Amino acid sequence: PHPCHDCGKTFRTSAHLERHRRLHRGENPFECGLCGKGFAWSSHYDRHRLTHTGEKPYSCAHCGKRFGRSSHRNRHQR
Repeated sequence: PHPCHDCGKTFRTSAHLERHRRLHRGENPFECGLCGKGFAWSSHYDRHRLTHTGEKPYSCAHCGKRFGRSSHRNRHQR
């Protein structure tokens, strides 16, 4: 395991630890070109982009309603 010396959380790989350490260093290398908001992880930036585009890529298998986040679709389908 790879421990974070700032908070003690452990990670399976050094790459995951390094990605986590961005939070402690305040690094946000993924910046939105539309509003300037920065993100530590590309996945969070990708999710944020949907707020500008209005895109809803996740649909309910039962009724077809569309959602911007898979977690919202999953909650709807329960």
